[in-house]
Amino acid sequence: MIEVQKKEGESGAALLFRFSKKVKRSGVLKESKKRRFYKRVVNRRKRRLSAQHRDTKKVELDRLRRLGIA
Repeated sequence: MIEVQKKEGESGAALLFRFSKKVKRSGVLKESKKRRFYKRVVNRRKRRLSAQHRDTKKVELDRLRRLGIA
């Protein structure tokens, strides 16, 4: 946890600036952005099957577009 105590005679803007500087130096934001989009590990077989499925769907959609159905 990051804490910043207000110094005597310090403005709110200066306090906020000191706090944000401390947060940046600590690496908390960098770590949270890294964890934001966690991508789970999918095995090779599932990825290949998914890619094959996408390809067949794409071919079918192109065929329907050419026929004027989709």
